[in-house]
Amino acid sequence: MTGLEHTETVHGPSVPTASVVPAGTLEAIGAGAYVVDEQGCIIAANTRAEQLLGRSADELTGHDAHDLLHRDAQGQPLPRTQCAMRQAFHAGRTAQADEDYFARADGTLLRISWLITPYDVGGRHACTLVVFHTPEQDRAPDPLPEPAAQPLSELHRLALLAETTAQLTSTLDVDEALRRLVALVLPRLADWAVVDLITERDEVWRTVVVHADGVTLTHREDLQGPMPPIPEESPMPLSRALRGVASNLAGPQTYQGAPDSGIAVEQRRLFDATGMHSAAIAPIRSTRAVLGALTLGRDENPAPFTPVDLPLIEDIARRAGLALDNARLYQRQRKVAETMQNHLLPQMPGVAGLQMTVRYLPAPDASQVGGDWYDAFPLSDASTALAIGDVVGHDLEAAAGMAQVRNMLRAYAWSQHEPPSRIVERLDEAIQHITDVTMATTIFARIEPADDGHWQLSWTNAGHPPPLLISRDGLAEYLTDGHGILLGTQTGTRRPDATAQLPPGSTLVLYTDGLIEAPRRTLDEGLKQLSQHAAALAHRPLASFTDQLLRRVRPAGNDDDVAVLALRIPGS
Repeated sequence: MTGLEHTETVHGPSVPTASVVPAGTLEAIGAGAYVVDEQGCIIAANTRAEQLLGRSADELTGHDAHDLLHRDAQGQPLPRTQCAMRQAFHAGRTAQADEDYFARADGTLLRISWLITPYDVGGRHACTLVVFHTPEQDRAPDPLPEPAAQPLSELHRLALLAETTAQLTSTLDVDEALRRLVALVLPRLADWAVVDLITERDEVWRTVVVHADGVTLTHREDLQGPMPPIPEESPMPLSRALRGVASNLAGPQTYQGAPDSGIAVEQRRLFDATGMHSAAIAPIRSTRAVLGALTLGRDENPAPFTPVDLPLIEDIARRAGLALDNARLYQRQRKVAETMQNHLLPQMPGVAGLQMTVRYLPAPDASQVGGDWYDAFPLSDASTALAIGDVVGHDLEAAAGMAQVRNMLRAYAWSQHEPPSRIVERLDEAIQHITDVTMATTIFARIEPADDGHWQLSWTNAGHPPPLLISRDGLAEYLTDGHGILLGTQTGTRRPDATAQLPPGSTLVLYTDGLIEAPRRTLDEGLKQLSQHAAALAHRPLASFTDQLLRRVRPAGNDDDVAVLALRIPGS
């Protein structure tokens, strides 16, 4: 059962385990819950599931959930073909049932109601979430007087909260989290959804106003935009929610009196424009701060919200707050990482007679600030230095080490009039003593005009993927000479030099391993794909050549950063 020309920087199978399920996600559901992988084996369970089933999480993990738990009313193993939960699991759809049976550890039967839904844990494999509890907990409260709506049963409430948790914790994009939030509450709970968010500068922005007409969601951008500041003492519902004070109910009559703030004026405009006759407003909080407020409103549904509805809306808003806070932290971290990378990577020099383009694509994970780098700079003898490299590691230390290695290489290359091999030998000796870099790869090269329109390239390769040379006619060749061991091994061996003539119209590509390596692709396959696409793109202008090469060759789902330096020799 599956239970759960110069161009600046461009921004651009393992089985799941319990560690990939966000901490606290299952515990927050409030009912028995577990997650299964693609084969239907349990990979995580919460405390309530342990209590109901009489088994510890360790006793549940790794077992096929159907074989371990599913029984018929007589306590016999339930055939897979007769199991509605198993069928929903295979179909990859959300389903629920009011009566089924699980086997407890002591052999007794547990009568349950259940919900099953696909669950994204952010990996390459699909998972499924199963929520269950005893039907005794599913008794609906006494009916309320008309025209109040019948509150959700306990099962439906838990199902909605489980779905909210699963949907919102599986994205780190603020806009996507808001889109999912709206889709969860409309039209299930309300006809209107409004989200007001507090920005990092303590300004309020009406970010979302959406109306549900059946299953069709319409965004009212004319009602979105900046809001007045939050009043410190206002007793009005939205003002209190934005201060994190309390949830409350509101209607058009709430804001008909003399307004006590600019927010009250905007709220009157909102009720007039939407026709809402009833609204429930709840704070959106994280563990650190108030992030905004969620307003659910009804216009076509005649039943007004009542105090009975507030706990559920508060729970939804609380989960939204945690998801939005995580997304904001992620985006802030990514912005810092990209800013750092932009400052560390150099501007490319203008070299008469050469076209040169660079690209840098950061890793998708903001925490994976990489050690990939490129460089090109003029030398004192009128030649031009080219370099590309990769400091081992994926963190801020790797990025800092990259800057150290690049700057040291620049200094040696400028001051020492020696072959590339000797420059890199000096670099290798130095980094072992005056940096924290453990290992790194690099290609260091010199390029200068030769006779007959050719240019001469001389280089040494310290454990890096080989340069790729493509003729104007689309013949691709890897320059495999000059290859030596990577930096940091302390072997003391002499490094080789190599030279090659670059003919008119040819293109030279230096790149890092993130362009060609992927978990399910061998290095040879990556190199072959790179040369094939480079040959096919040889006729393109250099900027287009480089962009298309990245788009076609970089592996899908690549979790590494990529640096590319491409240059083109002028045609004769």
